[in-house]
Amino acid sequence: MPYKCQPIASHFINGEYVEDTDGKIIECIYPATGEIVAKIYSATPEIIEIALSAAKSAQKSWGKLSGTERGRVLRRASDIIRKRNRELSILETYDTGKPLQETLCVDATSGADALEYFGGLAGAVTGEHIPLGEDWVYTKRIPLGVCIGIGAWNYPTQIACWKSAPALACGNSMIFKPSEMTPLCALKVAEILVEAGAPPGIFNVVQGYSDVGATLVADTRVNKVSLTGSAETGKKVYAAAAAGMKHVTMELGGKSPLIIFDDADIENAVGGAMLANMYSTGQVCSNGTRVFVQKGIKDAFLKRFLERAAKIKVGDPMNEETQFGPMISERQRDIVIGFIEQGKAEGATLICGGNAIKGDGWFIEPTVFSNVTDDMTIAKEEIFGPVMSVFEFETEDEVITRANNTDLGLAGGVFTNNIQRAHRVVDELEAGTCFINSYNDAPVEAPFGGVKGSGVGRENSKAAIEHFSQLKTVYVRMGKVDSPY
Repeated sequence: MPYKCQPIASHFINGEYVEDTDGKIIECIYPATGEIVAKIYSATPEIIEIALSAAKSAQKSWGKLSGTERGRVLRRASDIIRKRNRELSILETYDTGKPLQETLCVDATSGADALEYFGGLAGAVTGEHIPLGEDWVYTKRIPLGVCIGIGAWNYPTQIACWKSAPALACGNSMIFKPSEMTPLCALKVAEILVEAGAPPGIFNVVQGYSDVGATLVADTRVNKVSLTGSAETGKKVYAAAAAGMKHVTMELGGKSPLIIFDDADIENAVGGAMLANMYSTGQVCSNGTRVFVQKGIKDAFLKRFLERAAKIKVGDPMNEETQFGPMISERQRDIVIGFIEQGKAEGATLICGGNAIKGDGWFIEPTVFSNVTDDMTIAKEEIFGPVMSVFEFETEDEVITRANNTDLGLAGGVFTNNIQRAHRVVDELEAGTCFINSYNDAPVEAPFGGVKGSGVGRENSKAAIEHFSQLKTVYVRMGKVDSPY
């Protein structure tokens, strides 16, 4: 193995690596070969207690620092990540199977963007002065306390930073539990934050399965829970957090529509549909997997999509020429194959791919269905794989109704050269994050999140500050108290 994946220990708590081999073994498997590249241990109750105590103890002094002081730490961490981008990207590729071509440009760099942005914003987290004659009110933004971050397996470095950067900027501490399928990258984030000057206990990484997450969420010392995961997982975590009146951010799954009108630039529309379905082997929560194409250009769109899909370079993720890697696990590949079989059985027309790729690792062909109807399983269920469903539509009103016919509402996109129609349609889409003549852009400056079953709260941008802090209001009376008693 050309890169050392085995971490020093399984957990990072109170500024150092911590091990407890009594926990259940978690095997870190490289999805491109099926090879075990590291073994770690799920957190025992003792490890969880150490992490909670450390986070609780460290938060108060961290919260009393000025935002500018906290911001310096985050900005230094951002600089370190950028300097080590290749090293971190290689680890991300081993952790997820995503092509190095992709991880070099998106994953650690996106995490660095978040740390830089919130590091710069930390000093500007202020309240307001409200004059009331000779009296006045002032408000201040104060930390929530101990935050729990629960990550998904598709963007382990990015998600660790997206959650920790605003949390730490606001003066909170965080315990981050990565997905058990991608446990390695968050440990490096923890190392770098300490190197950048973060006090011990401010950012901790605890590994484990769902039982570890449930224990963390239920603890009375926890004030906030931020989850990235499926809609079903989100419901369970949201309910558990609500039982303790904890603050929550739920960034959940989607079954998002991508609408292509007949006046769209076909080349751009195909590019957008590619990004919305094939990037990261389709393992992106905001993907526009329901592609509605207006009748007049459907054939031309499909012809060009298939031409470009045939040129996708599938192969060794460590080869920087590779564009398309494996699924995260054998189980996930089998789930996707099951959806493909359902699509064929229910009458959709398979026009591209549809098969597992023989050999090592968990590769699957880029897959496209045409003639999909709204009642088919592949039209309703989140597949989380490289499977694009193409629907035909005729009118604007019709496609808006069909696009919104889902319990989820994470994202949506529109391709058209009619700018009035573009804004009109996105105004009607029941989605938290929308794109016009583009898809899946996620700059840290823009809020990201969904509506309906796709979650609550927002990540990134100034909006995240509101979700990792709370207002304290102070009324100041300058004169005598006028009391009738």
